[in-house]
Amino acid sequence: MHIHILGICGTFMGGIAAIARESGHTVTGCDQDVYPPMSTQLESQGIQLIAGYTPEQVEIRPDIFVIGNVITRGNPLMEEILNRNLPYISGPQWLSENILRNRWVLAVAGTHGKTTTSSMLAWILQYAGLNPGFLIGGIPENFGISARIGSLPLSAGQAGSNTAEVSPFFVIEADEYDTAFFDKRSKFVHYHPRTAILNNLELDHADIFPDIEAIKRQFHHLVRIIPNNGLIAANGTDSNLKHVLEQGCWTPVEYFGIESGWHTRLRGNDTGIYLGDSNQGSLQWDLLGEHNRMNALAALIAARHAGVSVNIGLEALAQFRNVKRRMEVRGTVNGVTVYDDFAHHPTAIQTTLDGLRTHVNQERIIAVLEPRSNTMKMGVWKDQLATSLQTADHVFCFTRDSQWAIAAMTALKKKAHCHDDLNQLIQAITAIARPGDHILIMSNGGFGGIHDKLLTALQQA
Repeated sequence: MHIHILGICGTFMGGIAAIARESGHTVTGCDQDVYPPMSTQLESQGIQLIAGYTPEQVEIRPDIFVIGNVITRGNPLMEEILNRNLPYISGPQWLSENILRNRWVLAVAGTHGKTTTSSMLAWILQYAGLNPGFLIGGIPENFGISARIGSLPLSAGQAGSNTAEVSPFFVIEADEYDTAFFDKRSKFVHYHPRTAILNNLELDHADIFPDIEAIKRQFHHLVRIIPNNGLIAANGTDSNLKHVLEQGCWTPVEYFGIESGWHTRLRGNDTGIYLGDSNQGSLQWDLLGEHNRMNALAALIAARHAGVSVNIGLEALAQFRNVKRRMEVRGTVNGVTVYDDFAHHPTAIQTTLDGLRTHVNQERIIAVLEPRSNTMKMGVWKDQLATSLQTADHVFCFTRDSQWAIAAMTALKKKAHCHDDLNQLIQAITAIARPGDHILIMSNGGFGGIHDKLLTALQQA
């Protein structure tokens, strides 16, 4: 099959492209912004990329066009596809019908922690020898790639064969964002998981969801299609998830984060894993924060459902190397450490800062925020943003596209600094930084390459 992907350079659609190519399909694609590293990654896999959405691309004559959710009516190529009545499908539906069918799908849903928990779960299954496929919205450092089909090792009798057996297991980051302009259901309803993690549920994606009730409805649609021989691992501390499950649930549920279910107990540098009062083992790793301990519990429960013992899961997590852009140390210059993190929601910002504070004790934290997500730009979090940043000693906010943030920052008084010019922002951070500081940069985008520019500026200071 030849598929042509519209919006191919997004993380999700790029993952579909890689998996489709690995599965033997011919893959081409286009995007408005075709540039490294995604363009380089895709081209290295033999995937031809076209810049822009010119209507002439219909002459490529693929078997089907796969449409990313970045595509809207008015897109010239999409209009030509519609005018000619050519076959098209959303990315999630194509994935469901061509890759996930007949697989044991382990889906990780929630407002926060999806990428990290998916990466933990995929690594546990890999460590246990199950060689899962996966599609994750980030790059787990244990794998170095964001997506793969998942093939079992060839046996001695299969030596010389060109066809490896596909692993039955597939881990997917199950996003609640809408599927496509022609399918407004959440992406995750297409995945039909047997094992599902429900990490948490808060208002987000205010550009498509009018309120929290609309998001709950989508999560309930997911719950309704999980089989009764499956499993739901749910955060027992989250009242919104409780409301979702109270609407109807036909699947066994194991809760984490509560004393009667799976929970952790800190003992010095050791983290005990408990199911009720029963000690299941010890978690020994370097990851920071209570949120990561919750992510670990969810991954252990899901892996256990797939047949991996808790002991093996704990061994795997001891070797887990986290995900790029999740508290990733980008460099240390003159005693100043610069971190990159994907946090872009007040809850994620606060938990990330709290985890760093526990790690660095009284050393100064300089938080640098780009309010870039659609929900942030709409000013939905203007009343919560300052509170989420209180743990930091200094806060720098890039306000070029979020002028409302200037008013939001006034609650932080003298610790807040707002700039709408990137170079001036870097100069201001450099001027205030001193040895022993920890600079935490938070954005769900590239932030103008601030990480390397700041490290260079610190070196020259």
